[in-house]
Amino acid sequence: MFNFKNPFLCCQLVLLFLISNQVFAQKKINEDSLYIRKHYTKIERQIPMRDGVKLFTSIYIPKNASASKTYPVMLNRTPYSVAPYGEKLFKTSIGPSMHFARDGYIIIYQDVRGKYMSEGDFEAYRPFISEKKSDKDIDESSDTYDTIEWIVKNVEGNNGKVGTWGISAPGYYATMSAVEAHPALKAASPQAPVTDWFMGDDRHHNGAFFLMGTFSFISSYGAPRPVPTTKGTPGFSAYGTPDSYEFYKKLGPLKNVNEKIFKGENRIWNQLMEHEVYDEFWQSRTPVPYLKNIKPAVMVVGGWFDQEDLYGPLKAYAGIEANKPKSPNLLVMGPWIHGTWSRGSGESLGNIRFGSKTSHFYQKDIELPFFNHYLKDGKDHELPKAYIFETGANEWRKYDQWPPKNTVEKKLYFHPDGTLSFSPTMSIMQVGVKPSFHEYVSDPAKPVPYTSEIRIIRGSDFMYEDQRFAASRPDVLVYESEVLTEDVTIAGNVFADLFVSTTGTDADFVVKLIDVYPGDAPNDSPVNPAMKMGGFQLLVRGEVMRAKFRKSFSKPEPMVPDSIENVKFDMQDAAHRFKKGHKIMVQVQSSWFPLVDRNPQKFVNIYKASEEDFQKAAHRVYTSGMNGSYVGVRVVE
Repeated sequence: MFNFKNPFLCCQLVLLFLISNQVFAQKKINEDSLYIRKHYTKIERQIPMRDGVKLFTSIYIPKNASASKTYPVMLNRTPYSVAPYGEKLFKTSIGPSMHFARDGYIIIYQDVRGKYMSEGDFEAYRPFISEKKSDKDIDESSDTYDTIEWIVKNVEGNNGKVGTWGISAPGYYATMSAVEAHPALKAASPQAPVTDWFMGDDRHHNGAFFLMGTFSFISSYGAPRPVPTTKGTPGFSAYGTPDSYEFYKKLGPLKNVNEKIFKGENRIWNQLMEHEVYDEFWQSRTPVPYLKNIKPAVMVVGGWFDQEDLYGPLKAYAGIEANKPKSPNLLVMGPWIHGTWSRGSGESLGNIRFGSKTSHFYQKDIELPFFNHYLKDGKDHELPKAYIFETGANEWRKYDQWPPKNTVEKKLYFHPDGTLSFSPTMSIMQVGVKPSFHEYVSDPAKPVPYTSEIRIIRGSDFMYEDQRFAASRPDVLVYESEVLTEDVTIAGNVFADLFVSTTGTDADFVVKLIDVYPGDAPNDSPVNPAMKMGGFQLLVRGEVMRAKFRKSFSKPEPMVPDSIENVKFDMQDAAHRFKKGHKIMVQVQSSWFPLVDRNPQKFVNIYKASEEDFQKAAHRVYTSGMNGSYVGVRVVE
């Protein structure tokens, strides 16, 4: 029997596990690469768009494709490069998964306009033009239309049916492919699609700027590209420390990024800094208003632990659904971080096990049958409207709508004694009776860290990390339920409804919904057998709200000092079972650094704020009567 109390032995077992996984992964890569070279021919073409701009396209065609032996097309449009370049250089894996290559598909990748080897100017999430008056009026929908038109006429052996897919930004392009779609486009799968860079994807959440991920990503993504090239621009690397908390504190206010590092040369960073509110710039870039009359079948995919784009898939699906499409519109949500349904096994994240190889199941039993049905006239995929993985229970659920019908909205009330329950505080607001509250001081000079790890790149671990490191801070409020006597399952939207006051004129409020494991929880971490799981605080959902946007994201208003105000915000959806014997916890704080930039706690344009604008502020969260704060969830009955 292994002695897991021996740290050295534990380290050796973890190392052996990692090495064996790497060996297996490399073997699979080699096998896939050999299969592609044996069965596929690669050609490269510059496809002309209606305005004359040519887009570089890499095309993998089955070697036996012909007029009599035809295959459907899978198209991926990307700003991240179709590399490797050269007709004799092949990707080591092609398609959404290698199931597609082995099943027989023409698989095509395209550098989007203005990126890598494609001509033209790049625009991050180019606005859609609903009324095109000339061939000069182009957008991502028209570029996809023109690409498909060229493919069906020029690629030998295609059967006239096309599917699109993509993850993250390519997911956005998949969304746009379905808007005013080419008749040959029969199925589209936006996966973790970027849907709104201000409201909840990547760059901002509820108006709060996601500093750490944005800085590192945009340092490369927004760099100038004067001419087509096969080489990308390296991202910023001169951090000088492995500690992001230290680096971003020393960097200071956001305006210092341009003054010290980008020097005004990064166009996308400049756009971010110029549009602090939800103005026309942002509103014109979300595809949601145009998700009408969608004709291709759509399968939107996302991950419950996606560190970048959880908002996108939920809002893209809802946007299509709201317009009652005649074609199928499906939603798949699994226990994944960004894009891991397409790679790895999906058995676990960090210390959390999911009980099965969820990614393999998705690729083989969900994704491939979906496209085969619409592109190959295959058998009915028999997929439900919503295929949802319920974390906590570690089970897949099939629903005929999302959120499911059998749910009711309930409120997790904060109580004056620090407890949390579905019953409101019994005290009633009366004239002359002071409301109950909990107060903490938020100091921008000592913000709450987003993780307990020392790391310079954001990563994804914070999405499923043990939250005990934050619970012990004096500037974090904690509300905890009694031990659950029966399972509580939530499925659908989670939102925070806070009654707060501050001594400042602005504030951020971060709310975390947490599953607290019992003290005798088994030590079954897949990455660290010595990890003590008793009392583990699993982050189920966490979100931030910049309070000046509490009434309008387009027209911010200052908080009135010492005045009770309502701050209500979307925390995105969840599907989770809090098991009997566990507890439910909510944490409230006012910084999440450097994941989110620091709020000066003064009503200013934060992108132009100076060091002198940052100030301490005392925040109160109210817990009684008409001003009782709570987190809303949808409970399965």
